[in-house]
Amino acid sequence: MASGPCENEAILVISEGDLEGMTHALSAEETLIGRNPGCQIRLQDESISREHAFVSFDESDGSWVIEDLQSTNGTKLNGKRVRSATLSHGDRVQVGQTQFEFRLKGRP
Repeated sequence: MASGPCENEAILVISEGDLEGMTHALSAEETLIGRNPGCQIRLQDESISREHAFVSFDESDGSWVIEDLQSTNGTKLNGKRVRSATLSHGDRVQVGQTQFEFRLKGRP
């Protein structure tokens, strides 16, 4: 087990939406975003699907990836609709009416 902050720790910060400013730590396994109570990031937004998208860490190349789960209204990365995309520090992810900023811990 690592004893300090890991270089691949990441968070999603709500930058626009009802819960602006709220921070969500991402897990290496999979962080599910949606309306279902079982989602790690649960949003009360009728424009998103019950299980809308997930973010996971790809150990093979050391990157974070967001994947849309065939949601009705889609997932946007920096304003463009994506099915699956690699995330970079500072990227903006939009799910329904909520916009997140992806941040790698330890980066300004």
